[in-house]
Amino acid sequence: MKRLNFSFVLTFLVATGYGQAKIDSFRMYNDVKITLDVPQYENKQTVLILFALPNGNTTEQTMGKKLAPNDDWHFGIQHIKAQTAFLRSKMKENIVVAYLENSFRSWPSWKQKHGDYRTEIKHIVDTLYSLVPSRNKSIYLNGHSGGGSFIFGYLDAIETIPASVERITFLDSDYGYDSSYYTKLKSWLAANKKATLTVFAYNDSVALYNNKPVVSEKGGTWYRSHLMLQHLQQDLTFQQTRNDSLIFYRSSNGQVAFFLKTNPERRIFHTQQVELNGFIHSVLYRTKNESEGYEYFGPRAYSDYIR
Repeated sequence: MKRLNFSFVLTFLVATGYGQAKIDSFRMYNDVKITLDVPQYENKQTVLILFALPNGNTTEQTMGKKLAPNDDWHFGIQHIKAQTAFLRSKMKENIVVAYLENSFRSWPSWKQKHGDYRTEIKHIVDTLYSLVPSRNKSIYLNGHSGGGSFIFGYLDAIETIPASVERITFLDSDYGYDSSYYTKLKSWLAANKKATLTVFAYNDSVALYNNKPVVSEKGGTWYRSHLMLQHLQQDLTFQQTRNDSLIFYRSSNGQVAFFLKTNPERRIFHTQQVELNGFIHSVLYRTKNESEGYEYFGPRAYSDYIR
């Protein structure tokens, strides 16, 4: 089993002092590609965002770019790299993004092929965290679509979510949620005041593609998100607000937020939740920069950063 070339990555991260916003890739377990987007380093707190890729997308497509004629449309639907640049313009912390891709382009499929996925996913997370040289650092677990399966794989692997994990985000990606995960999430939120859980979903239970349902009534993120919300409401008080077609649930202590898109037209909003500033909002929610210079499900706030 081939593992990481530590000397290469440490040279990349430390000896260069993070350099001038570098991007480079390496592999773990042969079929996991990890791409680091590292800013110019400063001696301050570092946030390591582990972004597990959606099904069917490459890292380059997930990063995004300005579309040219005949370009694959996947390059224009997420723009995580441009959204990261926007975040760096707002936040005082070092923001390091690790894009997590696998050869199957599907974390659910990868887990099926890796019987020891629990140990391996935990090793990936722990390794990336250890390679960040800052003393003051934290982890944000994030992912879109099938990327949520990576997050659940990590939760499967641990008994207690460590304090270093300060934020968990499901960007229309909590397909795998069930009651078995609730105790760990509940304990994490209770033990760590910085712990923040954000969930984004749209009503995919009524969505149609070619006049056929996209998911079963209970097979999508709309159902799973409401199930998670129902469990959380046993221990937390939530306030509900509404803005046009969006419904927001925010816990009274601010630690948990659900951003839910209604769907009376029965459309598919799977990628729009990311594209329309979703990644930005997943990171800036509950900070002093929340909704500053952008609006969730509003116009792209990061257009000037697309290269």
